[in-house]
Amino acid sequence: MKDESLTNPGVVTSLLMENTLESEHVYDGPLLQVYTDRVELPDKTTSTRDWIKHPGASAVVPVFEDGTIMLLKQFRYPARKVFIEVPAGKLDPGELPHSTAKRELLEESGIRCKQLVEVGSFYPAIGYADEIIYTFVAWDLKIETQNEDDDEFLLNYRIPFLQAIKMIETGEISDGKTICTLLHAAMWWKKNGPFKIEL
Repeated sequence: MKDESLTNPGVVTSLLMENTLESEHVYDGPLLQVYTDRVELPDKTTSTRDWIKHPGASAVVPVFEDGTIMLLKQFRYPARKVFIEVPAGKLDPGELPHSTAKRELLEESGIRCKQLVEVGSFYPAIGYADEIIYTFVAWDLKIETQNEDDDEFLLNYRIPFLQAIKMIETGEISDGKTICTLLHAAMWWKKNGPFKIEL
């Protein structure tokens, strides 16, 4: 096959697609559903795939008129460390990503926004999960009261947007969803931001 044919998405899909033969639901948790599937590979042999079904999530960067943004500090048990993160959370059943972003922003950081725009989406764990995270930027903000979940302990962390981008470079911000969401928001703001900030 000629290399130029690989620029055709339909050809690429037919060359790489795996087909599900059997699917076994092996774990039913409050957040995650785990499956073990038997699949047919492109060369017609078979293999197994363990994967996690996830409801999806939204993440948001709230931007103040002084050029600062509100991030959060939170301990994450699997990594046993405190991370700097954007406000984010999973979609509830039937909930649209836009509504999730507004809800999580208010619950986690105590901020209500009048303006909210979706700026992208990404898959954070394509090797083992179907999770998609929708990214948003918010402005026209009003600070109210945090109302995080009973098992969440969060600290607000307000810093200049530009400083947050630099903290990606230094490794101080290492959470994947936060890196992607900050970069999506920064790229959108440079072209479309409703007011000028240093970026």
